[in-house]
Amino acid sequence: MRVIVTGATGMVGEGVVHECLQHPDIEQVLVINRKPSDISHPNLKEIIHADFYNLSAIQNYFSGYDACFFCLGVSSVGMKETDYFRVTHTLTLHVATTLSRLNPNMVFCYISGAGTDSSEKGRSMWARVKGKTENDLMKLPFRQVYALRPGFIKPIKGLNRVHSFYKYILWMFPIGRALYPSGFCTLQELSRALINCARIGYNKQVLEGNDIIELAKYK
Repeated sequence: MRVIVTGATGMVGEGVVHECLQHPDIEQVLVINRKPSDISHPNLKEIIHADFYNLSAIQNYFSGYDACFFCLGVSSVGMKETDYFRVTHTLTLHVATTLSRLNPNMVFCYISGAGTDSSEKGRSMWARVKGKTENDLMKLPFRQVYALRPGFIKPIKGLNRVHSFYKYILWMFPIGRALYPSGFCTLQELSRALINCARIGYNKQVLEGNDIIELAKYK
């Protein structure tokens, strides 16, 4: 497979790229970033592009890919709904619409979040926006669209983009996994679930925590 990954300068995106570059079924990874990811590998190709709302200058590089793992996202903390909507929904749909036009046989996988509101009517602003983003992505003419909703994500040891606060909260992971496994997955499990969505598919378009953990087991 040939895959596109966005958000490789974040913790999730870096982990997804790391797992993709080690997977025997993936021959090329195209990373689209606003700034260099500092990842070097013979199977990695990187495009630096500042404006994700206008992809016309680089869209010729997007053809011939089998999957996109969309890991780009921001926290809603301190953001107005209009600003969060623009970054979360407008930007994502613009990238996805461009890719669906160039790669109609592509599988598009969107990293959403636990608690996302598919009804788009709940009280939580971020959950409504994420829900609308999921719903609108699934209307695009891809071969298939999946939305993955992880909760607490345990980072991959040795990678560079791990948030500093994780050193204070990682002790929670084994306890949380034991008591509420659906809400706790590893970044390796999330990455493998993404890859398997593209490789073998899944029987749901929206994958909650338990689905992510289950799909990650397939070799």
